[in-house]
Amino acid sequence: TCEGTVAMKERAETISIEDFGGVGDGRTVNTAAFREAVYRIEHLGRPGGTLLHVPAGVWLTGAFNLTSHMTLYLAQGAVIRAVQDTGNWPLIEPLPSYGRGRELPGGRYMSLIHGSWIHDVIITGENGTIDGQGDVWWNMWRQRTLPFTRPNLIEIMHSRDVLITNVMLLNSPFWNIHPVYCSNVEVRHVTIVAPHDSPNTDGIDPDSSSNVCIEDCYISTGDDLVAIKSGWDEYGIAYARSSSDITIRRVTGSSPFSGIAIGSEMSGGVRNVLVEHVNLYDTGIGIHIKTNAGRGGSITNVTVSDVYMENVRKGVRIAGD
Repeated sequence: TCEGTVAMKERAETISIEDFGGVGDGRTVNTAAFREAVYRIEHLGRPGGTLLHVPAGVWLTGAFNLTSHMTLYLAQGAVIRAVQDTGNWPLIEPLPSYGRGRELPGGRYMSLIHGSWIHDVIITGENGTIDGQGDVWWNMWRQRTLPFTRPNLIEIMHSRDVLITNVMLLNSPFWNIHPVYCSNVEVRHVTIVAPHDSPNTDGIDPDSSSNVCIEDCYISTGDDLVAIKSGWDEYGIAYARSSSDITIRRVTGSSPFSGIAIGSEMSGGVRNVLVEHVNLYDTGIGIHIKTNAGRGGSITNVTVSDVYMENVRKGVRIAGD
């Protein structure tokens, strides 16, 4: 195990989303409460950090940022649920290693839970739920009415010492967990679920990140369960940040696409990957190493062992194009 790579810290202070006017009735929009709570944590800067407690209830919210030295704690029965107000969803800049929006040119929608240039951040609890209510986004994608790239459920950028554990993620609009340009990331005991026909709902996508450990997770989604990436084409080549030292251990799940994938966005390179003790059911391709014409980059030093597959269309596929 790589448990303990990122420490589960006891915080010096605990505050509740209710302290900021939050109401968990499933109707009240709590975006301002979450943003105000994070602002307080950031600007008071308590030594030892602060835990933001989300009690049982359904907490409807738009996108909000996390900050350093913070734990977002979802109590048993707590649901953070995304609003479906796509028209007012905030836009952010495209990722430099992608050069443009991932799905469409231009900006992209900010993830529901976002963090940039932060460290010592924890998302945990008593298996509370983060629900992206992605069906409105999936339908826009199907109908080709999307103006910009869909939001991820959780995206952490340019950050280090990130721990996500003991939460359930449901119905992400796009990718579920996307650490990009990060180091020291641990994802453990996380359940990720979306319908098998939901488009691009990848489970966990480490992207141009190093020292990432994914363990003891159950993932059943509409796309790759885990996909290691590092940008695409000339943008990823120019940004030149590889994904390296990635451990994937004791992941179980099913997908119409890949169980464990590397690529196809891998222009910055991928190296030093260990995949072991994985169980895959009703899956398209078990282990998939993939690229595309024009990607460039390289994939080196990948070890895969002890993978059990049942009702998988293709066990291992390595396609160099």
